[in-house]
Amino acid sequence: MRYRNSWFDARVISRLQVAENVLQIQIMPASGTTKSFTVGSHIDVAILINNEIEIRSYSLVGESTPNTPYTIAVKLLKSSKGGSKYMWSLEQGNKIKISQPINNFELSFNTDDYFLIAAGIGITPLLGMVQTLVKKKGVNLKMLYCGKNKEEMPFIEDLATLLGDNLILHLSDEEGRYNTSNLIDIANSTTQIYLCGPLPFMNAVRKNWEEGPYENSNLRFETFGASGLFAPQDFLVKIPRFDLELKVKKDQTILQAFQDAQVEVMYDCKKGECGLCQVDIIEYSGDIDHRDFFFSELEKGENKKMCVCVSRVANGNITIDTPYRGV
Repeated sequence: MRYRNSWFDARVISRLQVAENVLQIQIMPASGTTKSFTVGSHIDVAILINNEIEIRSYSLVGESTPNTPYTIAVKLLKSSKGGSKYMWSLEQGNKIKISQPINNFELSFNTDDYFLIAAGIGITPLLGMVQTLVKKKGVNLKMLYCGKNKEEMPFIEDLATLLGDNLILHLSDEEGRYNTSNLIDIANSTTQIYLCGPLPFMNAVRKNWEEGPYENSNLRFETFGASGLFAPQDFLVKIPRFDLELKVKKDQTILQAFQDAQVEVMYDCKKGECGLCQVDIIEYSGDIDHRDFFFSELEKGENKKMCVCVSRVANGNITIDTPYRGV
C-alpha cells in the first residue's frame, strides 16, 4: 500500500446545492478539529452501497483553514454505482467516517507558468490551486473550465473574481466539444498543466499532450471516478489457468468479481492509477473499455493488458491471465 488511512468519526455540518446536480457538503471530525492540508488533497469517505461498506474519494475544495470543516462537492451521476446517491442522501447532523487528508495531486512551485484545466466536477481540486497561485507574484496563470452550461458548473463566480480575463469558459451546449488540440498553442515548454475531469476529456487532453512538443512530465492530473466510453453492462471473464468463467455484473468491477470467486489479484488504489492489478488479455470480443490512467493511449490501443479495478468490456466477453499462479 502507498499509504494507510486513519479513520475518524465525523458529521455533516451543512449541505448546499451549488449548481445543477452538484451538492456542496461540509464535514467536521467529531474531535472538533481538522488537519491542515495542501491544495489538491482529498479525503476518503466510507459509504454504504447495497448494505456493504465501500470507499469513495472526494477532493477538498479550497485552501486549508484551521479548525474549519472540510468542504467537498459531489455531482449526482446517473451512471453512479451508488456513491453519489449515498452522499446526496446525507443530511445535516448525519454521522460518517472519513480519512485524513491525502494528496496525490500536489501543486509544484518550480515554474511561473501554469495552465489549469477542469471539466465538470473536476473543478473541485483546482479551485484551491487558483486561490493559492493568485497570491504568488510573477505567475502567469490561466484556466480552462469546460462544462455543458453555466447552470451545471459550480464556483464560476469565485473563479471569475480570482482570474478575470484569464478564465476561459467553454460551454458545450453552445460551442460543442472543446478541441483539445488548441492546448498546445496556449502552452509552452515551461507550462505546467493541472488537469481534472471525466475520463474521455482527460484522455483527449493526454493524447494531444503526449503527441505534442512539450515534456510529458509537465502534465499533472487527478482522476475523477472511472467513467468510461461505454455504459456499464454485464459480461463474462474466462481464466483458463484456473478453469474459471465469471460473470461481471454491470454494477461491479472485474476485481470485485475476482474477490467474490477468491481469485488472488494484487491491487492498491482501485482508481486505475497504480497498475498493480493489471492482467494479460488473451482474447476478447467487443470493445475493451480502458478506464485506467496507468497505461498510455498507445498501450491501451494494443489491448494486451488491462487494469481490472476499473476497466471493463462492452458488447462482448474476455479471456485473461492473472499474474498470480496459485500454489
